[in-house]
Amino acid sequence: MQLPFGFMPAIAATVVRRWVTKEGFADAGLRLRIRSAWPYYVAAWLGPLALTAATMGLAAALGLWTPDLSPLRDFAGGMPAWVFVLLLMAVLPLLTPIYGGEEFGWTSYLRPRLSPGRSTKATVVTGLIWASWHYPLAFAGYIEFPGVIIGLLAWTVSFQFQEALLVWLYVRSKSVWVVSLAHAGNNMVLSLVSGVLLSEGAGLDVTPVTLLMTAPMAVVCAVLALRGRTLRRRALRGRLRPRDGGMHERASVAPDAPVHLQR
Repeated sequence: MQLPFGFMPAIAATVVRRWVTKEGFADAGLRLRIRSAWPYYVAAWLGPLALTAATMGLAAALGLWTPDLSPLRDFAGGMPAWVFVLLLMAVLPLLTPIYGGEEFGWTSYLRPRLSPGRSTKATVVTGLIWASWHYPLAFAGYIEFPGVIIGLLAWTVSFQFQEALLVWLYVRSKSVWVVSLAHAGNNMVLSLVSGVLLSEGAGLDVTPVTLLMTAPMAVVCAVLALRGRTLRRRALRGRLRPRDGGMHERASVAPDAPVHLQR
């Protein structure tokens, strides 16, 4: 069920691009762009592993998890935990086209068209749509929240921060494959490893596990937002030009323009 379900956004975007609007695929981000986007491929590949480490570190610091990788070894059929994680990392590039089914529809097509010129609003709305599209999985046995309403709220918050990070990668790399690699890592490394260690190992319910995974993503989003604000202020200062014997005049830019994760 999961495989065709995951390709639905891409199928819908393809139908619209090809036969409804007939706009084609020039802006679809289908080029790999290895040469220019390689730093973002690295970030998309290693980022989920770093978020996993941060999640487990947070859980240990809060006293919710005692460092023990044996549940991961048991889950992998006796394979050493570190070997299992390396295997997951090696498989991620192979899974990227599968997760491209969602990203081609959500991040590549839907988000830029929801609210042109208002990237933060478009990202938030895309995150809400993306989250609600997954809600049926909570009633189909894919994920089991002890309290469905609270669980879905936590899941929605998680999707919002995930979408913000995916958009950041997409805007800079201009390739849907970078985003798809990050999505694969989120599911197959961050969610899988953290879920096994915290749910099966520490006995935590899905909702607190979701919140623990979301916290590091929120921190990364905050850092990127602050960095964007700093760069924006520098750009504004750079637009000051000496005029009339040393007087400076500010360029006509809104001083309180909103700061987004993407620039």
